[in-house]
Amino acid sequence: MPGDALIRSEIFKNQTAETILIQPVDEHDLSLIEKQMQWIDELTDGQEYCLLAYEVDDWNRDLSPWEAPPVFGKVPFGGKAGQTLDKIQEDIRQRFGNLSDSPKRFIIGGYSLAGLFALWASYQCNNFCGVAAASPSVWFPGFTDYAIKNDIRTDCVYLSLGDQEEKTKNTTMRTVGDAMQKIYGHMKSRQTDCIFEWNEGNHFRDSDLRTAKAFAWVMKNR
Repeated sequence: MPGDALIRSEIFKNQTAETILIQPVDEHDLSLIEKQMQWIDELTDGQEYCLLAYEVDDWNRDLSPWEAPPVFGKVPFGGKAGQTLDKIQEDIRQRFGNLSDSPKRFIIGGYSLAGLFALWASYQCNNFCGVAAASPSVWFPGFTDYAIKNDIRTDCVYLSLGDQEEKTKNTTMRTVGDAMQKIYGHMKSRQTDCIFEWNEGNHFRDSDLRTAKAFAWVMKNR
């Protein structure tokens, strides 16, 4: 799939806050961002934070860690997550300086393929104190083996799925439950502060609430 990863950033809440939430988004996520922040406020009792939302140009291209054939429809995965991560980190450095020296705590998270990106990103660098992965696409070809064979470079991980997500006719996507259990079990065996939560419904239900719950848990545990 040709083209470079493209992102646009939007900042919400208080940029001087100690906690910085980093979230790749699409147009649908952005339409729900105000409601998501209301949920975070409620779940954290009004804890101060800044949310940096990074809208990607091509969801399948810009958030996939490596190239893969289509799983649904005809659009393949372009494997440009590395470029996206580089651009996000450069934007953060421009705003806050060197991440490793910053007194702020950076939490990366997202929903669906953005949740997978957040998990993968925390295997690439140690700049994030926690990962908030809501219904992440851990069915992605090769990701389970990657997650088990490599060490995640953060100590705090939130994972969730909808209890109907694995009940699908798509042979790849219905592996999501087993994949998550394997990844979660491996993280627990490596003493990662990790939780795996089941939510009611399929993949398309309550994405704003599920993402808020993910960020809120990490905020309260880090």
